[in-house]
Amino acid sequence: MKYLFLLLFFTNLSYSQQEYPQYYFRNPLEVPVVLAGTFAELRSNHFHSGMDIKTQGQEGLNVVASADGYISRIKISPFGYGKAIYITHPNGYTTVYGHLQKLSPSLETYIKKVQYAKEQFDVEIFPAVDELKVFKGELVAISGNTGSSAGPHLHFEIRDKNERPLNPMLFGINTQDTKKPAITGLFAYTKNHSSHINNTLGRRELRLIADNNGDYTTQKIDAEGTIGFGVISYDQQDLAYNKNGLYNIQTFLNGSRHFEIDFRRFSFDETRHINRLIDYGYYRDKDERIQKLFIEENNPLNLYKNAQNDGYLKVKDSLSYSYKIRLSDFEGNDTWITIPIEGKKGKNVSSFESKGNVDLIANQSNKLADGKWKVTIPANVLYENTSINYKVIGDTLKLHEDVIPLIKSFNIEYDLTSYKESDRNLLYIAQLSKNGKKIYYTGASRKGDFLSAWENNFGTFTIGIDSISPSITAINFKDGQWISSANSLIIKIDDSESGISNYRATVNGKWILMEYDYKKDLLIHNFDDGVLTETENKLKVIVTDNVGNSSTFIATFYRK
Repeated sequence: MKYLFLLLFFTNLSYSQQEYPQYYFRNPLEVPVVLAGTFAELRSNHFHSGMDIKTQGQEGLNVVASADGYISRIKISPFGYGKAIYITHPNGYTTVYGHLQKLSPSLETYIKKVQYAKEQFDVEIFPAVDELKVFKGELVAISGNTGSSAGPHLHFEIRDKNERPLNPMLFGINTQDTKKPAITGLFAYTKNHSSHINNTLGRRELRLIADNNGDYTTQKIDAEGTIGFGVISYDQQDLAYNKNGLYNIQTFLNGSRHFEIDFRRFSFDETRHINRLIDYGYYRDKDERIQKLFIEENNPLNLYKNAQNDGYLKVKDSLSYSYKIRLSDFEGNDTWITIPIEGKKGKNVSSFESKGNVDLIANQSNKLADGKWKVTIPANVLYENTSINYKVIGDTLKLHEDVIPLIKSFNIEYDLTSYKESDRNLLYIAQLSKNGKKIYYTGASRKGDFLSAWENNFGTFTIGIDSISPSITAINFKDGQWISSANSLIIKIDDSESGISNYRATVNGKWILMEYDYKKDLLIHNFDDGVLTETENKLKVIVTDNVGNSSTFIATFYRK
């Protein structure tokens, strides 16, 4: 029976790959493809939209156009993809290259003209079709570590004409992989109080028993009613130790295909719904993602296929069932799990479920108020009706815990009337860390006598005050110093309370480009911009934090 499953899988895999042009796109680097991250693997609040190609632990590798086309978008930002370019190709696909150190010399000149014209580092432009044409293999950038990157690599995407990201492996951009996916956790779930698993309700972890061939079984479980399963798993390729995502998960009930998750394509509109696919509460508590092999209500993800009964099993008393899970990578390496199930009525069924003090209705607006705080949770923020704990203690709002996934943001307001007018502009809404020892700026705007903020998750909130201006420190020069041999001007900026909002730098009264590396708190001006031609240069840097405190740094330096 297993070989029949394999035949069906490879037949479907071969057919599906014929939909995509093979080898039209080349490797965007001049080194072999070794992956730090795979397509659609599970990330915080989103699916990974491309592949992360290793750059041998360094910056500075050539990045080339993956196919003929034109540069349709350039985005420069301290965050996200950092420095990124987008190339649209004649066949309708677009490739994306992110976390770049810099663009090719001609593109660097092009984008700096835009930055100087707008007098800002962050820019986004959309060149015309015939403006910036490129050819397959042409140098377009240098690899780097800009934006929200944890280490040097190239983020590479292929998107269809509807801007939906696709797995680049479907197009022949692949890496060596002979390893079976790994599984580190298996869980069973009851859907409601009419179900049980080994006489318990809710989530229950199952012990995995390894077979000689690398597959797994579990001990027989007793169950009744509607139940489902979830797994913690990852895949490793041959040339790296990174724990990457899977390509496909299938389940079978008594030999028939029952459910499938296909990680070949998704839409950016649905990516936040990853929190409905995983067990969000377990992730926030244990920092591990259980992928649920069933579809709960109001889950709009299009990753699911062949979902019989939404992936749930309906177990009846006195009947036996064989449930199998198949975890697969792109190369077809797979790991199987076999779960024998015996239908049996429950006895003394136990539950660890706890009920909060406030009931929220998912399809209607919910308003809460206590003390100085007001909370408005609009309709359709929640996936389902939910019971939460709600409590106000002075300036602290305890709005349950961050264990409930939300579809979109909700509003919280704080009454400022007890504060002096002079202090009100220094206040912001902050979220406390899990242990309550650290606060994080979440932003807020003044609405009359109230601070108002839109939040993306439940948790504990409080009021922060920031009366300290940002710090500005010269790194590679001193006031009055000659720095003719330096290649750049480096300044460190920092704000330990609300964080940096914006900055502006001028020399001799003229704006200069300073690139912002938020991970190192650095502003960097490269002298090869060619805008500084005077011997004596008076530098002025103004940095403002998120509540409006600002600092000014003034220094003079000399260059020949």
